[in-house]
Amino acid sequence: MPVPVPRSFLWGAATSPHQVEGNNTASDLWAIENMPGSPLPERSGDACDHYHRWREDLDILRDLGLNAYRFGVEWARIEPVPGQISRAALDHYRRMIEGCLSRGITPVVTLHHFTSPAWFRHGGGWTGADGVKQFAAYARTVRPILDGVPWVVTINEPNMLAMVAARLDRDAPDLVAGALPPPDQQVASALIEAHHAARSSLGSIASGWTVANQTFQGVSVDEWAWPREDQFIDAARDDDFIGVQAYTRVVLGPDGPVPPSGRRTGNGWEFYPGALEAAVRHTASRVSVPILVTENGIATSDDADRQEYTGLALAGLGRAVADGIDVRGYLHWSLLDNYEWGSWAHTFGLVAVDRTTFRRTVKPSAHWYGALARTGELP
Repeated sequence: MPVPVPRSFLWGAATSPHQVEGNNTASDLWAIENMPGSPLPERSGDACDHYHRWREDLDILRDLGLNAYRFGVEWARIEPVPGQISRAALDHYRRMIEGCLSRGITPVVTLHHFTSPAWFRHGGGWTGADGVKQFAAYARTVRPILDGVPWVVTINEPNMLAMVAARLDRDAPDLVAGALPPPDQQVASALIEAHHAARSSLGSIASGWTVANQTFQGVSVDEWAWPREDQFIDAARDDDFIGVQAYTRVVLGPDGPVPPSGRRTGNGWEFYPGALEAAVRHTASRVSVPILVTENGIATSDDADRQEYTGLALAGLGRAVADGIDVRGYLHWSLLDNYEWGSWAHTFGLVAVDRTTFRRTVKPSAHWYGALARTGELP
């Protein structure tokens, strides 16, 4: 049976600034992409030119029947050098927020989505002497433009940031290719402190952060989950909400993660739409705050697979909601086919983007999702 949701339920899609805006030249990742011998096979470049075409993209989202858009403000654009604030960049993001509101779209704004100013990384990043204070000051800088924003994400997937730091320490930055390491605990602790400091800077604005839920199954689950996921969920116990981000599962054998043997997505993950329901239930078992699904989707070149995966994931979400779990919305990853951290091959979007002309093509799965949103019911 379909599960009715309140009119306030968010049906939307998500992006991150570096992946869609283009020419984020002051960021740490831009520097890595463009350094001699870069480990990343492809560059972000102009990306989807969303920095200039956001109005068109909001119109697409609205016309599909969706009512929410999660996007990020880019710290490297707002503060390209320490203490130098770009009023033009702040005004750009203020216009985006106003553009959402004028279209009846609820803005969900992320302050940090993996990328930082290059100067922040060079100064030691999260564990630098002033790292936490610098992030809190950035949050204070952004606060005045957040009028009308009911959901602010401080940091996207801090557990992934800490695990990437651990792999970089071992000169092995590819998370997809190997087992997820335990995070660099010094970085993890600094991220938790920075999150709480940013929430303090935001004052009365409702805020939380998002966690990359990995749906651990098999043996030694607690041992694996605590450092990689649960400590970050638990850190949100006093937040206004928590973001759940789920794509697949990690099956653990006696020697660690077992490679998937069945159906896979375009980026090599197991096709496992049940990850979303499991992640929501696991998160609700640890913290009693509202849940917002801030990312869920599939890398595929077959749009029928996208519709199948999303339908099954939403059916699982419907079961969780029917059981009384407080879920406030679902934001599909992603609105656009975009730059997936070194590759353009892994297409997650509801909308295709021509890399030369930037022409947007709405996929059948987007129309299907929009029609479902209009019903006001989860499968």
